[in-house]
Amino acid sequence: MRRHYLLLFLAITSGLWMLVVEADFSKPNVIFIFVDDQGYFDLGCYGATEVRTPRIDAMAKEGVRFTDYYAAAPICSPSRAGLLTGCYPRRVGNHIWVHRADSPSGLNPNELTIAELFKGQGYATACIGKWHLGFREPFLPHNQGFDHYYGLLHNLDPVEVVYFGDEGVPLMRNGEVVKSPADPAELTRLYTDEALQFIAQNKEHPFFLYLPHTMLHNPLGVSEGFKGSSNWEEYGDAIQELDFHVGRIFDALEEWGIEQNTFVVYASDNGRGPGRTPEQKIRGRKLSTYEGGIRVPAIAWGPGLGVKSGRATSTVVRAMDWYPTLATFAGIKVPEGIVMDGRDISPLLKGESDIVPFPGKSDALNGSVPLRRRWDPPGEWAPLISREEYNDAFFYHGSQGALAAVRWERWKLFLNPVLQLYDLEADPGESKPVRNGAIIRKLRGMAVLFQEEMRLDARSAGEVSEGR
Repeated sequence: MRRHYLLLFLAITSGLWMLVVEADFSKPNVIFIFVDDQGYFDLGCYGATEVRTPRIDAMAKEGVRFTDYYAAAPICSPSRAGLLTGCYPRRVGNHIWVHRADSPSGLNPNELTIAELFKGQGYATACIGKWHLGFREPFLPHNQGFDHYYGLLHNLDPVEVVYFGDEGVPLMRNGEVVKSPADPAELTRLYTDEALQFIAQNKEHPFFLYLPHTMLHNPLGVSEGFKGSSNWEEYGDAIQELDFHVGRIFDALEEWGIEQNTFVVYASDNGRGPGRTPEQKIRGRKLSTYEGGIRVPAIAWGPGLGVKSGRATSTVVRAMDWYPTLATFAGIKVPEGIVMDGRDISPLLKGESDIVPFPGKSDALNGSVPLRRRWDPPGEWAPLISREEYNDAFFYHGSQGALAAVRWERWKLFLNPVLQLYDLEADPGESKPVRNGAIIRKLRGMAVLFQEEMRLDARSAGEVSEGR
């Protein structure tokens, strides 16, 4: 068990005293920075030339950058549900559109969120930022595993602001209104200030910090010091402000001597738009299941915990994979009764494997979790699809929750209105369908099996009656 001793010097009138404080470094800290609506090409390390993002680029240089990473959905609420539960949003009943301010539904309290998992193992937990997973009492962050909450429960766009009248959407801290209406231009700084306070209060013990920024969702907000700082109007300015505040977090980790015991993830909740140059081939926007709507930037950092430095991987990774993976880094075994879709990618992050090891052959603590998923293919599909292939596939769902496409290895099959197969390695812009009958049949079979799995095993969202 690793321990870290902090030497605190106390000035006393009669002399100088030294106090030795024992800090628990036996478990790693986790910080998950979740950015709203950032597109695939919208960081320097992903090819953006209109903005400067030196701190996030440095994170990528010192960690693992994913080139084929997928959000759980191309829209806010389902994407967050997938991240916090390790499940396709459809499995947990949170796959259709977003939870508006008048919604009686939310993330079911019966789901074991990653925050609840970590809290049960002695972690201090906080959600600082945008929630958007239900606004009635059973669905609020403090009932989903978070000791501390600060931020906006809602979006700031007109379809939600209309419910708050002249007072506007409030900035909240643990059920109390801090300010109303919230000012978008202040939020990135305020969230970071609160995050640093939480880290400072818990730096001697393990903590789990979920930091879902309101930016870069419209309406955009940029503080005075960053206005006009980029070559990409307000959106670029907001990105550069985010980069600055990400840097503040890394500076604090170093100052407090906990950077070697902290795992940091940076990812977007869904895509924003297509590429802007001939080299940036991806097309599609938020809400769509083209790559531009759902393939997003993601970076994992943790050199002191064995995460490889300076590595880019094209292995297909999904937002649901973080749940079992982060649990493994923390030495927490996912309880046996939990069925989820995420895979333990820790061997990939540590450089022990160039792929995500097959569940039945992985030595990782949570490597066998995918084997809990239903697997009983009928005779037509059993010879064509292995369990390993099925677990590695990614199933794209649109903003209205319907299954739209399947990706396996380099291949992506759109299901409607007609079957269209693309080779994403050769054609990331999905510009020219290809003919490959065997692959089309395999991916179509995966879609059939997935639909049946969800029909039999999907769980419901949380619901409350009116007035509660």
